[in-house]
This record gives sequence, C-alpha cells and structure tokens, in this order.
Amino acid sequence: MNSRKLEILVGFFVALGIAAFALLALKVANAGISGSGETYQLNAKFENIGSLKARAPIKVGGVVVGRVESIFIHPKEFVPVVNMAIDANYLCKFSDTTSISILTSGILGEQYLGINPVIAAESAEQRCMGEDVTASEHDSDLDDLFGVESKALSDGDYITDTKSALVLEELIGQFLFNQGGE
Repeated sequence: MNSRKLEILVGFFVALGIAAFALLALKVANAGISGSGETYQLNAKFENIGSLKARAPIKVGGVVVGRVESIFIHPKEFVPVVNMAIDANYLCKFSDTTSISILTSGILGEQYLGINPVIAAESAEQRCMGEDVTASEHDSDLDDLFGVESKALSDGDYITDTKSALVLEELIGQFLFNQGGE
C-alpha cells in the first residue's frame, strides 16, 4: 500500500515536470497556448531581406507589435515580399508614409523588422475604420501643406517606404575591395 502511494506521487511529479517543460518550450518559441490574439495583415517589398525569417518580431521603439507571417517572392517583380501580422490594436493607426527597416539585434543577432511610425491623422483613421469623417483644422492643415490626403494603413495594405537589410559579409567585401584598389 505504501509503495502504491509513492508510485502515484512520483507519477504526479513526473507529469507536472513534463507540463512545465512544455510551457517553457512554448514560451521560448514565442507561441502562447491561446495564440497571439486578433491581428491584421500588412505587406512590404524589400530588395534584400538578409536572414529575416518567419515569426521574426516586428517592433516599434523596441516594443513588439507583431510577427512576420511569411516571406515569398513577388510573382511579377521577383523581389521578396514580407507578409506581417500586426496586433489589431494598431489597425488604422499607422499612416501610409510609415517606413519599415530590417534591423539586427546586436552585431550578429537575429534580424527583426523595425517600424518607424508616422501616426495617421484622425480623419484618415476615421476613413480607414469606415466612420464619418470629421476633419479637424489640424488634419486639413497637414493635408494642405503636403498637397496630399493622408491615408491610414489597413488590412492587406503595403508599406512602400522600406529599407533592406545590411548584410555584414557584403559590407566587409566592399570595404576590402575598395582597399585593394588604392
């Protein structure tokens, strides 16, 4: 009877250890049990994506706002297209003049996308959400100044201002090649 209790207790702790290990593995892989919640899609075309991979973080000022969903080659332009899943809290918040760069954590760290946001005007955000537009004086002054009506990025839009990855090997090669010519 005593050994039966001991076996059940050991089995319980083994099961608890396996569950803890599974939760740790999910946290390390940046995958929650319930997923990441509501998102919307943005796209961007780059000349060179370096070693950017799917599930790479997308950050604004160091804060993660999304993940890279997929990377594929555009069928007509033959350039890499990055498909991004952005947290739905930021839907219609970024202007169409927002830029995005491929950055590296540290010298040899992983690559991620950094968004340099331009906050959409209130009237552009209202248009994006399908609401009636009540343009403020400030919004119309900005639109008049630049001669363009600003637009907020919504689901499926492209970020057009992109900065490709800096590949360390290419930079070293250019430096060595330029040194050899002198």
